[in-house]
Amino acid sequence: MTRKQKRLTVIGGAMAFLMLASGLTLYALGQKTSYFYMPAELQTAKLEPGQRIRLGGLVAAGSIVRGEGTQVAFAVTDQVHTVKVSYSGILPDLFREEQGVVTEGTVGPGGVFIADSVLAKHDENYMPKEVADGLKATGLWQHTE
Repeated sequence: MTRKQKRLTVIGGAMAFLMLASGLTLYALGQKTSYFYMPAELQTAKLEPGQRIRLGGLVAAGSIVRGEGTQVAFAVTDQVHTVKVSYSGILPDLFREEQGVVTEGTVGPGGVFIADSVLAKHDENYMPKEVADGLKATGLWQHTE
């Protein structure tokens, strides 16, 4: 085997290794993808059982019900549709009614969203980008400065 053939073999092997590593990385990231939905979009979405999604909107006024221990039920709304959410865990300190929230989890029986994480806004001027964009698209939220 000549030097040129050895060099081409090494380069070809390195490229094959990089392509395999890139393919495995993209596959792994694809498995962890969570799609974002507003409550109105969730009503019409065709989801596979157990599919992880993000649900965003505003915490509906008067909807927070605390259960035993860290169990909490509340509703997320986009002012048109409302989705009931069940969450077991510690809520963020800034979680409250009529504030922006993004929850991540799966849709359970009866259309109740079973969240395993809840993210709340961090100050009075912030709303999660996905939530703000969704509410702006429906004309239900205007940011006042």
